[in-house]
Amino acid sequence: MLSEIFWTFLITSTIGFCLGLVGLLYKSKCQEVSCCGLKVIRNVELEEKIDELNIERHTEEKKDNDII
Repeated sequence: MLSEIFWTFLITSTIGFCLGLVGLLYKSKCQEVSCCGLKVIRNVELEEKIDELNIERHTEEKKDNDII
């Protein structure tokens, strides 16, 4: 019988792998992906604009914190 430690490791490793894979897929900026009959079409230009706005906002917040 497998121990609780093994199952905990297996579950957390699987979740970590899935989250890492989703992060890589998001950063890839592929416009169209199809796998196993599933087809996903993304609006990459809109996602890039959102990412740029988030970076600008983060940079402005960092500058404000450095002044204080």
